[in-house]
Amino acid sequence: MNIFARFGKKLDLPTADEALPGRPDPIPTAATHDVNGAPLKGPWSGLETAVFALGCFWGAERLFWQIAGVEVTAVGYVGGITPNPTYREVCTGQTGHTEGVLVVYDPKVVSFEELTRRFFEGHDPTQGMRQGNDIGTQYRSAIFVDGAERQEIAERIMASYAARLAKAGFGAITTTIHEAMPFYYAEAEHQQYLHKIPHGYCGLGGTGVSCPVGVGV
Repeated sequence: MNIFARFGKKLDLPTADEALPGRPDPIPTAATHDVNGAPLKGPWSGLETAVFALGCFWGAERLFWQIAGVEVTAVGYVGGITPNPTYREVCTGQTGHTEGVLVVYDPKVVSFEELTRRFFEGHDPTQGMRQGNDIGTQYRSAIFVDGAERQEIAERIMASYAARLAKAGFGAITTTIHEAMPFYYAEAEHQQYLHKIPHGYCGLGGTGVSCPVGVGV
């Protein structure tokens, strides 16, 4: 028996028949970014977006808003079935969503490759449906991107990092890479949580193995 299943943690993604119904309208969230005052939902001129999931989104969001060239971050739910879910619903494991961070960035300042490197180094991408002590489908590792070119870049970086992790004794990477999917903004209290509560919980923990980017990766 899976040890995590014994303690009630759902580690399998729900089918469409099992998923919670959700709701047709977005749940309320913040209007602006609590760190820099930027509009949380745009419009954003001349900027690009990607969504990264790497465990509890509180610490993950802080990782990205500290990067030069990142103009806006927001936390939300992505990759599942239930439309416009609440945090409580996502925590049941019956929505199929993972906790994600929307990253809006200036490609003239920071590249998608660099963001992907920070993503892989910022957590342990070999843990499946968990990240450290956070256990469940909402903590799985994933990348959501627009277009085949960025998907190829992410896959190339992941393959290179997988080789480095293997040499360091880690298991296979469980990160999944997807074409962009609907991103449902989380409730206002979760947005920029570690700016509002600087000493709040942060579950991020990398492997200590560096991730290469650039020519030859």
